[in-house]
Formats: sequence, structure tokens, C-alpha cells
Amino acid sequence: MTQGFQNLGSSCQRRTSQLHTSFSGVTVQLQKPLHPTTSSRRSSSVVAMAMTSRPSIQFIQGTDEQTIPDVRLTKSRDGSNGVAIFTFEQPSVFDSSAELGDITGFYMIDEEGTLSSVDVSAKFVNGKPAAVEAKYVMRTPRDWDRFMRFMERYSQANGLQFLKK
Repeated sequence: MTQGFQNLGSSCQRRTSQLHTSFSGVTVQLQKPLHPTTSSRRSSSVVAMAMTSRPSIQFIQGTDEQTIPDVRLTKSRDGSNGVAIFTFEQPSVFDSSAELGDITGFYMIDEEGTLSSVDVSAKFVNGKPAAVEAKYVMRTPRDWDRFMRFMERYSQANGLQFLKK
């Protein structure tokens, strides 16, 4: 079973739903907006990580990633652990990394704090950077619940909806 987040266009009626994290052995997916706008590539703003009020994802601390990722999320049947794999096609970090430095990790930041991982890899096509993949491992049900709270905030801030497929 697959679940995910889908962009709600401006002409669609916005529905609010809560995420329930008690499911087991299923896959969740966050899908990119169907109609990317040119404003999604605006320059990154530098903010203090602990002071940000809007949930964000960063690869370089202090620089928000503007690209919305595809997310595959799985949880073990017994609920003891889970894995989220984020794929960013043509992420904005490639635009700013020359000025700001190298990717230092994967940071998911919201009002509760920061979730982080160092399991980040870049994919190249014909010698040019094309994508970044980040893996976040949740080892306990508490980690899973914290991650899902971040994803709920992140999806609401980016006009995404949680879906089962």
C-alpha cells in the first residue's frame, strides 16, 4: 500500500486532514507539485536554524532548500523502525553551494527543533549534478511520531496533502 502527499492547486478546494501514524508495513510518498512555479527557484534566504517558524529542509545549515522533494516512507510491520528517502530533482542547493560551501548533511527544521542525517548522496548525469538523495532512519516509534509531525507541518506549509495509494 502506498500513501503520499499531493499538491493542492489554487483552483482546488483545500481540505485539511490529520496524519495518523499508527499504520504499519505501508509506504508513504510525498509528491512534488504538479505545476512548479518560477518562484520556487528564488534565491535561498539565510535564517537562524532554531529561530525559523516555517518548517524547512536544508543541506547547508542556514540555507533553505527551495525544491520540494519526492519522499518514500516505509515503516516496519511491528512499528519499531522506519526509513524516509527524500529525492530532490535539480535542488537549489546546487545553485548556492559554490558561494556557501559544501553540503554538510540533511536537516529538517521546525518549531520543535532539528532532525538530521548525514546519509546524503548526489547523483550526476553527464558530469552535471542532477539530484540529491537523503535518507533518514527512525529507530523507535517516538522517532517515527516526531518525523510525522515534521512532515505534517512541512506538507501544510508547501500546499501538499497526505494520500493513500
